[in-house]
Amino acid sequence: MSTGRPSVRAGVRDWAIAVGVAATLLVTGLSGQNSATRLDLFGYALLTAGGLALAARRRAPVPVLAVTGLCAVGYQAAGFDVPAVAYLFAVYAAVRAGHRTITVAASVTMLAALPLAALASGLHDMGEALAQARGALELAWLIAAGAAGEALRQAERRADEAERTREETARRRADEERLHIARELHDSLTHQISVIKVQAEVAVHVARKRGEQVPEALLAIQEAGREATRELRATLEALRDDGKSPPHGLDRVPELVERARTTGLDAKLTIKGQRHDVPAAVDRTAYRIVQESLTNIARHAAAATASVRIDHRPDALVIRVDDDGKATSDTAAVPGVGLLGMRERVTALGGRLRAAPRSEGGFSVHAELPVDRTS
Repeated sequence: MSTGRPSVRAGVRDWAIAVGVAATLLVTGLSGQNSATRLDLFGYALLTAGGLALAARRRAPVPVLAVTGLCAVGYQAAGFDVPAVAYLFAVYAAVRAGHRTITVAASVTMLAALPLAALASGLHDMGEALAQARGALELAWLIAAGAAGEALRQAERRADEAERTREETARRRADEERLHIARELHDSLTHQISVIKVQAEVAVHVARKRGEQVPEALLAIQEAGREATRELRATLEALRDDGKSPPHGLDRVPELVERARTTGLDAKLTIKGQRHDVPAAVDRTAYRIVQESLTNIARHAAAATASVRIDHRPDALVIRVDDDGKATSDTAAVPGVGLLGMRERVTALGGRLRAAPRSEGGFSVHAELPVDRTS
C-alpha cells in the first residue's frame, strides 16, 4: 500500500496552517507597532518563525514545542503583546504524539516565563505583566489544546487497536480454514493411499507366500505408500503447530535418493562442504526441492540416471538435481504445480531457482538458498 499521496497532502496542509498562523501573528504584531527599530524587526522575525515552525510539528513535535515557546517569550520581551497561538498548536501536536509530560513541563515554564518577558519589555507593574501574560496565553486555551490532542491520540489508538483486531481475526480465520482444508485432504488422501498400500502389501505377502520373487516396482509402491502416509500425517501435525513431528529436512535426503533407486533409476548423491546448522525453513525447502525433482524425473523424464548435489557454502546452500532424460535444449519448459511450488518456496527465502533443460540433454534444477550464519 502506497502512502506517498497522503503524506504529500499532509505536508501541504501543515505548510498551509503554518503560513496562515505566521501571517496572523505578523498582522497582529504590525497592527500594534508603528516603529521600525532593530528590536521591532527582531520581534517580527520571531512572530514569523514561530508560525512557520508549525510546518514540522508532525515530524518533530517536541522541538517545535520548544521553538514556538521560545519565540513567544522572545516577542513578548520585545514588546509585542500578541497571543501565543503557534504555541497552542504545538501543544496540541505534542500531546497528540504522546509527549504529555514534556508538554506539561514546557507549559508550566511558559506560564512562568511570560510575565518575566512582559517585565523585560518595559512594564514596571507586576499586575500589568501578569495581565499581559494571561492575555498572551490563556490557561483555558492551553488546557483545551492539550485536551484536544489527547482526545485525538486516544481515538487514533483505539482505531489502530480495532484494525489490529480485525487483522488478527482475519488471520485466525485463514489459519482455521487452512487447517480445515489440510484435514480434509489428509482424510481423503490417506484413505486412497492406504488402499494402495494395503493392496501392495497383500500382493507382496502373496508373492512371498508362493515363493515368487517380489517385483522391485511393487516394493517401491509399498514403501512409497508408507512414506506418503507419514508425510501427510507430519504435514497435518505441522499445520496444527503442536511440535510433535518435526518436518523432513536434509538428513532425510539420502532416503529420497535410495527410494529413487528402487524404481530403477541410477541415482547418486554428492555432498560437498562442511555441513552447518541451517534455518528450519531452508532445511525443509532443500528437502522439498530434492523430493519434487526426483518425483518429476520418475514421472516425466524417462531418465536412466540422476545426480543430486548438495553444496554447503559459507553463505548459501546450493542444491542441484540433474538427469539424462528426454528433455533437450530445444524443449520448451512448461512449469507444473511442483516447479511453481519450488519457485515460491525459494523466492520466499530470498533465494534463486533455475529449472530448465540442459544443453547436453536432460533436465536440471539448480537452487541457491541464502543462509545467515549470524542469526
